[in-house]
Parts: sequence; structure tokens; C-alpha cells
Amino acid sequence: MKRILVALPLNEEQCDRLHRAAPGTEMHITAHPTEEDILWADVIMGNVPVEIIRKSDHLEWFQSNFAGPDPYLAPGVLPEGCFVTNATGAYGLAISEWMLGMWLGLCKDLFLYRDRQNRCEWDAIERPVRSVDGCRVLCVGLGDIGSSFARRAHAMGARVVGVRRHAPDSWPAYCERVVGQADLDAELPEADLVALSLPGTDETAHLFDAARIARMKPGSILINVGRGTAVDTDALTEALRSGHLFGAALDVTDPEPLPADHPLWKLPNVLITPHISGRFSLPRTLDLIVDIFAHNLGRYLRGEPLDNQMSRLTHYVSEDTAGQRLRCEPDT
Repeated sequence: MKRILVALPLNEEQCDRLHRAAPGTEMHITAHPTEEDILWADVIMGNVPVEIIRKSDHLEWFQSNFAGPDPYLAPGVLPEGCFVTNATGAYGLAISEWMLGMWLGLCKDLFLYRDRQNRCEWDAIERPVRSVDGCRVLCVGLGDIGSSFARRAHAMGARVVGVRRHAPDSWPAYCERVVGQADLDAELPEADLVALSLPGTDETAHLFDAARIARMKPGSILINVGRGTAVDTDALTEALRSGHLFGAALDVTDPEPLPADHPLWKLPNVLITPHISGRFSLPRTLDLIVDIFAHNLGRYLRGEPLDNQMSRLTHYVSEDTAGQRLRCEPDT
């Protein structure tokens, strides 16, 4: 009998859904698993402490509740034959809506007006606001999160170009085109908004260094919801301070947490949130994670390939397995 640990704060309906998906198994659901719980399990759903899970020598499958479970992919953390699946498909809705809110707030000076409201100042900002209609948006990273944002930006009248690791043969209708990472530099000078949703890998580390930030269109906006390490923080700070970039919205930083004395905090054209655009702030996100796990539980018990399987080498959902990449919305 397979032993399944679910280490998340689920409600009664969500618990019932998982029990129905895994008949004939022993399932323990708790938001506060003990070391004994973790070492007991054949399957774990939820980001339990790395220092404990690495002690397991019989774990068969680890389901992360993050889209990017980087610490669990490091060598020696999980048994060699253990499957790793992520929560791709659960976060696109919540994070893309965060991105839309930040983008509109920057374009319309809403956050500057909030600052004036806090000072009880009835003063207009003497510069024109921007429209998202007709903007060229460059989505660097076109997985579930990037695709969800690209779809919404297109619906609001933006012209969207996607960037993936490798150029695909075709792309969805909400993108004018999708290019490979090798063509990133050619696209940057035309983009009014650059939206990053990249994993944290050696390949993406400081992808946006000083030279690449300098190639961005003067007066453009940068949004980052992937990993803070994709951006050279000092170079970004200088580009924002100098006015080369109009603004930035950051849910991730490097380092993280951002030190209290970092100059980014004080720049009026920067919006910072503490890596919360995903998580469970939107209740539907946890529901979608439960759906993903229930879906894969059925496949696991039937001996079928799991969907959302991650490569420990690339930190992306692997294309070398028979499983698929799940999405919360159809990619049309």
C-alpha cells in the first residue's frame, strides 16, 4: 500500500477530492508534518523542509506546490529515481493578474497618487499617462505564467512577442511571434514592457545584466515574477535612477529578502512585493494545485507517466518524458 503525505493546509472538500483520487492508499494530510511523517512517505505533496526530505531513501515521487522548486532539484536532495513534478498550471492566473495590476498602476501613475494621498496632497502629476493599448510587450519566458500574461496583454490591445529557450515552429494567436533566446537582444529595443517569468538556472543568472538592460527601449518598463537572479540588481537600480527605464515592478529580487537599506526601496518608479504574487493569496491557486496532484495521483497509481515532470538538469518541465506540461487555460 502506497503511503502518501500531503503537507498543505487543505479544507475538507480538497481532502475528500484527494482521497477519492487515491483509493487503496494510506494518506496523511497535515499542514505541519513531522520528520517521522516525511520519512514515512512514498509520495510527498508539498514543500517540506529540504534538510529532512534529503534523509529519505525510498521516496518515489515529490510533488512541489511551487512552479520552481529549485532547492529540491539540487544533487543529493531526493533519491536518484524519485520523480519530481511541479505546480505548472496553478499559478498563471494569480501571477498574471498581479502583473496586469502593476503594469496598469505604473502606466497610470496610480501608485504615485497613492503616495500623494498618504500625504493628503490634492495635486495633479504634470505628465501624460500611458496606454497599454498598442504597447509592444516582450514576454521572456512563455510557460504557464508567461503565457497567461501574454494572453491577457493581447486581450487589452497589446502587441505581444514571446521568448523561449528555443524558437518554436508555431505559436499561439495571442503572440505576433515567438523567438528563441538567441534573438532576445534584437527584440529589446522595440519593447515598451519586458515581462520576465524565468526559472532560476545557470542559464538565466544575470540574463539581464547591465549591457542587456542598456539595450532596452528608453522609457520602458520591466516586470519580474520569475527569479530575482535573472536581473543584475545594481544595473537595474542605476537604469531606474537615471531614467533609462520608466519603472519596474518586482515580486522577486536578488538578494531576497531585499535588504532594508537597499536603494530600490526608495525609488518612486519601483514597486516591490515580497514574492507573494503566487503562493495561496488567491484561494483558487491552492484548488488548482490539488487538481494537479489529484490528476497525477491517478496516473501514478495506474503506472502511467506523470505530467509536469521536471528535469533536475534544466529546472524546466522536461520534454523527454511521456508526460505533458499542464496549463490552467487552453493555449489558443
